[in-house]
Amino acid sequence: MKIGILGTGNIGKTLVRELSAAGHDVKVANARGPETIGPELLSSGARAVTAPEAFKDVEVVILSIPLNRIPDIAPLVAGLPDDTVVIDTSNYYPFRDNRIEAIEGGQVESLWVSEQLGRPIAKAWNAIGSASLAKKGKPAGTPGRIAIPVAADRDRDREVAMALVGDTGLDVFDAGHLADSWRQQPGAPAYCTDLTREEMGSALVAAERDRLPKRRDLGVAVMQERIGDSTTNPDEDWGVRLVRVINM
Repeated sequence: MKIGILGTGNIGKTLVRELSAAGHDVKVANARGPETIGPELLSSGARAVTAPEAFKDVEVVILSIPLNRIPDIAPLVAGLPDDTVVIDTSNYYPFRDNRIEAIEGGQVESLWVSEQLGRPIAKAWNAIGSASLAKKGKPAGTPGRIAIPVAADRDRDREVAMALVGDTGLDVFDAGHLADSWRQQPGAPAYCTDLTREEMGSALVAAERDRLPKRRDLGVAVMQERIGDSTTNPDEDWGVRLVRVINM
């Protein structure tokens, strides 16, 4: 498929590598310009482009940017054909994204994103830590393969997102509609706990909506105390252990 990826943070970089290695035609952009994207990220065949170019002549756009930047790229998304699949990987963290009143008031993060963009989206790759995504992908059928939830309202969005998740070395669990995607937000049992597909369904059901913000913020506080920095991601084993203790 022809894919444009916006964002070269830890999640975005892995998606660029994995999806281009899987044979997809990948263009990647960031806020600083294509000249800042190093050759090592392009070694599997991806091309560095400007942000507007990443949205041209593609079947899928993947947004791997901080949630508070979503409104800034709405004009680019507005120019996409209706059948282009838009996949969002973001999560709301107030310390980074500033306070978003609608989400603080209870709006589901994915619905807020869809509202800002003025179109349907799929939610994927938000419920796995960047280190696990980079290091723990396995071939389909491997016992113990990590699964992540995918939520969407349109069948095409869901089907495409689920297929691409499989291409990044993960099993996929159909998590239903965007209105239910709060079950895969930070603080939920399904969030960054590296579960299998057999375990994922019960984790989504076990989510307690009112407890998500407190659990999310506790996780940030513990990581900041342990690492000394609220933006550095923990390694794939320590981070998973921490989140399982807090969220499950």
